Amino acid sequence: MADYNRYGHSYGGGYSSHTPPPSAPPAPAPTTSAPPPPSYGYGGYPSAYPPPPPQAAGGFGYGPVPVAFPPGTHPDVKRAFHAADRDGSGAIDEHELQGALSTAYHRFSIRTVRLLMFLFNDPASSSPSRMGPAQFVSLWNCLGQWRGIFDRYDRDRSGKIDSRELTEGLRSLGYAVPPSVLELLIANYNNGVPRNGALDFDNFVECGMIVKGLTEKFKEKDTRYTGSATLTYDGFLSMVTPFIVP
Repeated sequence: MADYNRYGHSYGGGYSSHTPPPSAPPAPAPTTSAPPPPSYGYGGYPSAYPPPPPQAAGGFGYGPVPVAFPPGTHPDVKRAFHAADRDGSGAIDEHELQGALSTAYHRFSIRTVRLLMFLFNDPASSSPSRMGPAQFVSLWNCLGQWRGIFDRYDRDRSGKIDSRELTEGLRSLGYAVPPSVLELLIANYNNGVPRNGALDFDNFVECGMIVKGLTEKFKEKDTRYTGSATLTYDGFLSMVTPFIVP
């Protein structure tokens, strides 16, 4: 039995497909090229990063597979996907995804990339180890939101956020995480030291996605939104294992 109500907070505020997170602050427009449209995709977060290089020729001599992006997808996002899809197959694997995200946002560890692949890929996909354009767009725009949150609470511009800033950042996303859980999360990225630690953007994303993913999995069991649920041992392991195994 898990019960978060004793902390006096509701976990139901975490954003999902029904409740988008708050918009990130607008980023300055690029100065080396014509400005992109004012907003795009999930949450209307403007592109704040330079476009990736043009797509290289691929497809093993047959040309790239036609790719269908969601309507309104920003050209920068399309270029990022095509640049990552080096074989022109219309889908990218974890290493291609790592390259695309690291070029645009931050150097992501393969562990974080695998977690993102698990959370954003279509569970009904015949190729769960590869990500299509629709899932890529959803992930890209979500990371734009999270980058905005990270920058907002990285007040000293150190490139890292401490435990207090992490608490505020997660709360702004709708997750009132108990202090004891936050200490465990921070210790996980600071050699077991729970206090005075700081997270870079990669670790912030992984930490936040673990909170987001487990919250959404828990809500599937807590159908009455009481903050409590009963799980079998097998169900518990199935729910938690994908978030702790890199």
